[in-house]
Amino acid sequence: MDGRRRSHYQLTDDTPVYVISVAAQLSGLHPQTLRQYDRLGLVSPDRTAGRGRRYSARDIELLRTVQALSQDEGINLAGIKRIIELENQVAALQQRVAELSTAVNGAAAALQAREAQVHASYRRDLVPYQPPQPGSALVVWRPGPKRPQV
Repeated sequence: MDGRRRSHYQLTDDTPVYVISVAAQLSGLHPQTLRQYDRLGLVSPDRTAGRGRRYSARDIELLRTVQALSQDEGINLAGIKRIIELENQVAALQQRVAELSTAVNGAAAALQAREAQVHASYRRDLVPYQPPQPGSALVVWRPGPKRPQV
């Protein structure tokens, strides 16, 4: 190695790394506005052990979205909160639909495999039944009683 320690800690969009002042700068909002949004439940950053707010990249994007809806579209904060809740609900439902779709596809594949297995087990010496054609006769032969042989 080159003397530096490698970290196994991976940064994602959900990793809380920004303090409130940096988050305010990145989102173009005042820190007090971020605190207000947190109180209203619009954007809920993670907290440190000392109760300090830590914002993720996803939180910053959400702050920008809230700002755009408020300033550009004229939607009040209660409306924005409802929009965010509905978007989260839609995302959760889409994920559930994807899970159920995968389960249905798996069940269909298992059913097809089982059906193929049943078809493969058919006896090939059996003749399939065909109903009699109109005008055809059916003769039933029954053996009579056995006669003693002379």
